[in-house]
Formats: sequence, C-alpha cells, structure tokens
Amino acid sequence: MDTIKIYDATKDEQSYIGSCLARFNNSKAPFTQKPLTIYINKCIKDGDEVIGGILSEVYCWNILSIDVLWVKDEHRNKGYARVLVNDVEHEARKMGCQISHLDTFDFQAKELYEKLGYTVFGVLEDCPEGHNRYYMSKKL
Repeated sequence: MDTIKIYDATKDEQSYIGSCLARFNNSKAPFTQKPLTIYINKCIKDGDEVIGGILSEVYCWNILSIDVLWVKDEHRNKGYARVLVNDVEHEARKMGCQISHLDTFDFQAKELYEKLGYTVFGVLEDCPEGHNRYYMSKKL
C-alpha cells in the first residue's frame, strides 16, 4: 500500500470539499430551497446592550437548525429564551420548515427545550467528560 500523506486544507480546498459533498447530497436527496442556507439570527437588547440572542439556519431541505441560544445570566428565567425560539420557529414555518433540531449539554437548557416540545433523539456521553450532550428535535 502506498503511503498516504495528509495535508492541512486551504480555504479553496475546504470550499471544494464542501461543494463536492453538497453535490453528492443533492444527487441523493434533492435540495428543496434556494439559497441552500438561510440564516435566522435574532437578539434582544436592553438599550444598546445585547442581553440574549439566537443563531440558527434553515438549510438545504427546509430544516431548521438552532445553533446557539444565549441569555445573559441576570436576565434568565424571564421568558426571553422562549420568545427567541418561538420567533425563529415561526419564521422557519413560514419558509416551509416542518422539523427543527439542536444540541445542548446537560449544564445548558435541556429542560427548556423539552418544555418547548423538543425530544431527545440521541445522547453523547462524556462530552465533555462527566457530562452529556443531548441531540433534540421537534416537528414544526
């Protein structure tokens, strides 16, 4: 067997690799949206100060992925996270999304997501060590 050498991928090579996978995916499950990624990013402010926010995207097949949800410590338990999630889900539904997914750690907001209708479909144990990472989804 020949020796295989691995290189650090340049930005152009990263783009090429990503586009190759996208072409393959599209050939197996044709994309249902254009552009392929639509970002839905929101924040809540107190004056000029950002006190909470959500970063999400609708990708390829009208699937919502919630990537980041954060509320400043002193503003937690006031319903801000619920409002942010509901707002993003509402926009996603208008785009034709029927499913949402996210992941959260046991020290983050698992219980909040469950109250919002998300269910666990997978658990990665000891990620990080001594903690669990939960993968959750919800039918919209």
